[in-house]
Amino acid sequence: MQAALLLFPGINRERDMIQAVRQSFGRAPAIVWHKETELPAGTDLVILPGGFSFGDYLRCGAMAAHSPVMRAVREHAGRGGYVLGVCNGFQILTEAGLLPGALLRNAGLRFLSMETRLSVERADTVFTRNWAPGAVFRAPMAHGDGNYTARTETLDRLEGEGLVAFRYADENRNGSARRIAGVFSPNLRVLGLMPHPEDLVDPLLGGTDGKPLFDSLAAA
Repeated sequence: MQAALLLFPGINRERDMIQAVRQSFGRAPAIVWHKETELPAGTDLVILPGGFSFGDYLRCGAMAAHSPVMRAVREHAGRGGYVLGVCNGFQILTEAGLLPGALLRNAGLRFLSMETRLSVERADTVFTRNWAPGAVFRAPMAHGDGNYTARTETLDRLEGEGLVAFRYADENRNGSARRIAGVFSPNLRVLGLMPHPEDLVDPLLGGTDGKPLFDSLAAA
């Protein structure tokens, strides 16, 4: 699988993501600056990493969602290409309309930087098949706007169509609706999640809990 990583001003998790991809894929992703209008030829997976794109002005991810490269990302997703957005990347995907819902300020109005535990809601997707169904794994989180919300009918549809990817398995610190930590697009080819699996892919970093995500994609 050929991966391309998008780089926006203010993104700061690209090195973590590059290392995670390199370990599982055997090669680093191509780096694509936000002002580019095309993705590299042969791109299978587009990655939007975490950070504070454009300083989180207006709303988190709102400005990045209108960057020139996002038109190519929409076209890629429309063709059935894979897209992964983590933390700020998730926020960008919701702002761009590639995933439903929105990420609001955390319930306690405080930035949260700590480890959390996630449950795998389905293990039959290209992103999750290296986990066992119902698996629980650790992942660091670092966000001020991770409170996932959507209309009741949207939440019901996500539940009914099996589009909830991950839930918080311990305390729901940011207040996300129905403890949702990550969601899929209807075709299961776009995934957004708030915590950072890329930060736990090596024993030297404290564990490999997040590595199944990247191993799953590498095997696709």
